[in-house]
Amino acid sequence: MPAAKTARHADQAPASYEQALAELEQIVQAMEGGQLSLDDTLSSYKRGNLLLQFCRGKLQAVEQQVHRWRAAQTLAHGTR
Repeated sequence: MPAAKTARHADQAPASYEQALAELEQIVQAMEGGQLSLDDTLSSYKRGNLLLQFCRGKLQAVEQQVHRWRAAQTLAHGTR
């Protein structure tokens, strides 16, 4: 991912978990390819970190929703 493209949206949150994951996979492939300049590598690393935090936040939010749903189901139907 070129530095100019990365710099344009480095702080921009992705639209969805799936979009973040796809972009993160692209960044990993580019970095593993070893063809990035030092500046591009740094920009990609920063963007990747933002995407990783976004994905972790989404997963934690879903996990909390599941716990709340299970607790509500347990209360509604008794302990199982």
